[in-house]
Amino acid sequence: MVKAIVDISDRANKMLMIVKATHGLKDKSQAIDVMAEEYEELVFEPKVKKSYLRKLKKIQKGKTIYLGDAEGFARRYGLR
Repeated sequence: MVKAIVDISDRANKMLMIVKATHGLKDKSQAIDVMAEEYEELVFEPKVKKSYLRKLKKIQKGKTIYLGDAEGFARRYGLR
């Protein structure tokens, strides 16, 4: 466990209090831990897998089917 003395803005302090209350935490250090975990998931987790990008490129190179309008779509897929 690392101890640190930090200066934060009033707004950051309010956000910590909200996180603390929302998650039922004991102190602000736990709130900082929760915020760091959520930030990690949001920023550092890979957005899209490489396998999905390869699949997407293959689909984009495929044949395009022109349907025209909603009527054409309905006719093609037997909805009317």
